[in-house]
Amino acid sequence: MMHLWPRSLFGRLVLVLIAGLILAQIAATLLSLHERDQALVHFSDQQWVQRDADAVRLMDTLPAAERVRVAEILTSPRLSVTLTAKPGEAKMAGNLAPDADAAAFQAQLRRLLPGHAVRGYMLRVPVPRVQQSAPFDLGYRTRSVTEVQLKDGMWVRLDYLRPLQLAGWPYPLLVDIAVLLIAVIVLSLIAVRWVTRPLSALSVAADELGRDIRRPPVPEIGPAEVRRAARAFNEMQTRLVRYVEDRTRLLTAISHDLKTPITRMRLRAELLDDEILKAKLIRDLQDMENMTNATLGFLRGLETNEAPQPVDLMALLESVQADAAEMGQDVSLQGCIAGTFAGRPQALRRCLENLVGNAVRYGKCAVLVVEDNTTAVTIRVRDAGPGIPENLLEKVFEAYYRLETARSQAGGGTGLGLGIARNIATLHGGSLTLRNHSEGGLEAVLKLPRDQAGT
Repeated sequence: MMHLWPRSLFGRLVLVLIAGLILAQIAATLLSLHERDQALVHFSDQQWVQRDADAVRLMDTLPAAERVRVAEILTSPRLSVTLTAKPGEAKMAGNLAPDADAAAFQAQLRRLLPGHAVRGYMLRVPVPRVQQSAPFDLGYRTRSVTEVQLKDGMWVRLDYLRPLQLAGWPYPLLVDIAVLLIAVIVLSLIAVRWVTRPLSALSVAADELGRDIRRPPVPEIGPAEVRRAARAFNEMQTRLVRYVEDRTRLLTAISHDLKTPITRMRLRAELLDDEILKAKLIRDLQDMENMTNATLGFLRGLETNEAPQPVDLMALLESVQADAAEMGQDVSLQGCIAGTFAGRPQALRRCLENLVGNAVRYGKCAVLVVEDNTTAVTIRVRDAGPGIPENLLEKVFEAYYRLETARSQAGGGTGLGLGIARNIATLHGGSLTLRNHSEGGLEAVLKLPRDQAGT
């Protein structure tokens, strides 16, 4: 049953509101029907007690012969008036004790007829199905039998058929309640959507923050709580931007300033007479310079002001392949991409060059396989190298991490290329993963969604 419960705040609020409104309307309808039936019985009893009192007063003034004619005239489908010399005996079968309304009926009759003896009881009688106005079987209704003694000793028996407790469905009332319920539900949906829309915008902004830390701030609109949350989010984004900028400036300055002493040390190493020591020093200085340049390149990869634009991704891949071929590298391209792709062309080119460069450096060749559909573009870059242990497939994305295997020893990389490529993929709302191919070699899978690219 848990899967039926909505996961979104909007869905849960709507479910709670609608369920509460429906239950409240059902309870109100049942209460209204009950009160209506009680009022109907009470009002009917008041009418009949006055009519019975008038009939008894009239008969008190008439001779015995006229009373029979009056009794016949007063008899109706719901009231039977008969004259008897003595009170009747109630049948025990089906005999009912008078309820509050019946007791009140007889009490009112005694007040209207002081000096008259009044006795009564109730009988349960079946209700024929053809006489029911309700759409279900009511079973029984009650007859209130009241006997009043006239001044000359005769008794008048008033057999009153009380109204049904449920006299059918009040369709106008049900229509009114249904219209009210629909109106309240529609207004509730609008109100809930109005309240939760800023939260949805805040959720989207939090998701986009990982791809573009300089995205526009969240509009501070909506209820006070939502405005405070949006304000806190914008302040957090400002602090993150400031922190990243400070870190980038610091690392850029350090990497840039290291170039000067490295250059001086290289010049001094050239003056050494010991060729073996000289070669070792120059090689170490070259490694330091490569790491410095790679760090600067990595920082530039984190910071991009390039605006998204339509990119012919197929032409970009062909250009990367052509550049690799000019350098004598074995790079092949399979598949095709239809139309353009919204992205940052320079960043995408750098991502692809890093992946192709890694494949050629460590695997001797690169095979680019392109898969295109309406939702995403997938580019697979496969090499023919030894692959990577499964437990290190994520570790190699960390900055400056290098495998102590032939892969890293062969190329002399700095361990930043894959990190830069993944940052660029994330910037486009995509992903970059590595896996060992079943036929050998390592495969980098770059997936770029079309609906989120360039955001």
